[in-house]
Amino acid sequence: MTSIHEAFKLGQSIWLDYIDRSMIAGGLQEWIDKGVVGVTTNPSIFENAIAKKTDYDAEIKSLHQAGKTSAEIYEVLTVQEVGAAADILRPVYDKTGGKDGYVSLEVNPLIASDKETTISEAKRLFALLNRPNVMIKIPATPEGIEALTEVIAANVNVNSTLIFSREQYDNVAKAYIEGIKRGGNSRSRRHS
Repeated sequence: MTSIHEAFKLGQSIWLDYIDRSMIAGGLQEWIDKGVVGVTTNPSIFENAIAKKTDYDAEIKSLHQAGKTSAEIYEVLTVQEVGAAADILRPVYDKTGGKDGYVSLEVNPLIASDKETTISEAKRLFALLNRPNVMIKIPATPEGIEALTEVIAANVNVNSTLIFSREQYDNVAKAYIEGIKRGGNSRSRRHS
């Protein structure tokens, strides 16, 4: 029994804030065995994983030679890694009845001020990953908060991020409740 297991017994879910290919290949299961119940990621995390290791070099070269743009290569790699991590965490999701066992993937932060694009991107990524234990992370910008209601109502699992004030938290909570009222699921989380 680890201190992470003890925290879980007290109602605290510990998530890793990092992901890369080598961690997925072996380290993630070790962390799960120690009590970790989720993974969150963002573009900076993937940039570090891709830029600081050679694990991705051959695949990036192959995708580039196939005519993929940088954005397309990024998406192929991130969707692949988030999907693999979600598959590894699926037993946690099943064991906890969907309370834990998630991996979150952030929408492109460059669209954080565009409500409609955030909505369509969140829906597209969630459908592309096609796993019940994936969350789409949406920044708590004013437009992101507006998008939350629509995305939750569309039954997309959401993890809201960049919450730095009580007002933002309250607005995210209101958007969450409104999304549920409109028929969405309750598998969304607020995250700072």
